[in-house]
Amino acid sequence: MAKRGRNSMGSFGGWAFLIGVVLAVVLGFLGSLNSTWVWVLVIIGLIVGLLNIADNESTPFLMSGAILIIASAFGQDVLNSVPLLNNVLQALLVIFVPATVIVAIRHVFSLARH
Repeated sequence: MAKRGRNSMGSFGGWAFLIGVVLAVVLGFLGSLNSTWVWVLVIIGLIVGLLNIADNESTPFLMSGAILIIASAFGQDVLNSVPLLNNVLQALLVIFVPATVIVAIRHVFSLARH
């Protein structure tokens, strides 16, 4: 995601991604998310989608994000038997869903321009 030579906003997006994933994993292991943490993770996801994903990275990111979202939706029953993993995945989804939506919208507008 974040690469050398990017501007400061790309670097900020890279840090947001790293902090968001670490925070999601830690919060997931600590238990269910309260609404404050959900909003923090959603905002981090929006920052990641807006600042961290370059145009040439959007297709792989969208594929990965879609697979993560679909697999978690269909695997919900399986993961309910392992609450810690379920909590971690839910926290990661709170980041990836807004990021994926933002990147998808940007990608559609990019396609429309061509």
